[in-house]
Amino acid sequence: MSETVSRIVTTRIQDPGAIAEAAARRVKAKSVLGDNGRAMVIAADHPARGANAVGGDPSAMADRGELLDRLCVALERPGVTGVLGTADILEDLLLLGVLDGKSVFGSMNRGGLAGSSFEIDDRFTGYDAEAIAAMGFDGGKMLTRIALDDPATASVLENSARAVDELNDRELIAMVEPFLSHWADGRVRNDLTPDAVIKSITIASGLGRRTARTWLKLPVVDDMERVLASSTLPVLLLGGEVKDADAAFTAWQRALALPTVQGLVVGRSLLYPANGGVAGAVDRAVSLL
Repeated sequence: MSETVSRIVTTRIQDPGAIAEAAARRVKAKSVLGDNGRAMVIAADHPARGANAVGGDPSAMADRGELLDRLCVALERPGVTGVLGTADILEDLLLLGVLDGKSVFGSMNRGGLAGSSFEIDDRFTGYDAEAIAAMGFDGGKMLTRIALDDPATASVLENSARAVDELNDRELIAMVEPFLSHWADGRVRNDLTPDAVIKSITIASGLGRRTARTWLKLPVVDDMERVLASSTLPVLLLGGEVKDADAAFTAWQRALALPTVQGLVVGRSLLYPANGGVAGAVDRAVSLL
């Protein structure tokens, strides 16, 4: 067990109140867009949905000590403005004291476990708006998959709309990550054609009784200028698992020039880059901003 993990475990056992104390004294970010007016958020909420695989390693993200070490390296890099995670990970980072000056987003719904028969029925098993506000964080993120062939989609939309309302009521950002999805060969597939992404955007943009603090977390697909013309909501581009780093960075750079795009939310491709270290991958992404 690494020294980092040992220290966290000892604190959790002997002084669990230290987590709330660390949250209370954390220095908050002046803006979610950072000093340069662009967001670079590191995402680390995959394990809670059982999605631990990176590349050919099915359990890459399951080693918590290594994940935390990689997160610490990423968060120390100039230009990184924030982090997105579930309570277990964000509390570990609070205890490590690495969230000062960073925007923090709590992941809200992780109940649609990867590969499960109920994957679309993505229950809110993580943060709620009350806890996000109590911790002094900046907002909450919800994965909102819209599967027209799955009746669970109705409750997904209802619960996402409720979360948008509760976050807006507390003047917190509601980060909605929509996909038009379908079942194929027993698995959920996201449709990444431009028209499908446009439809997901228009549906997600209408969730809730207020949208003043709703942001969208969107994939980079073909014809992004037409895709992003479908909403005036601020957009953060998601990374996903990148197979061709050069092609991904080129696509991000092109999309970042569009007016609604405010930055990037990237996880595995920066924390577990195929070539090189975490610092180099993060610095390259930051350079696009």
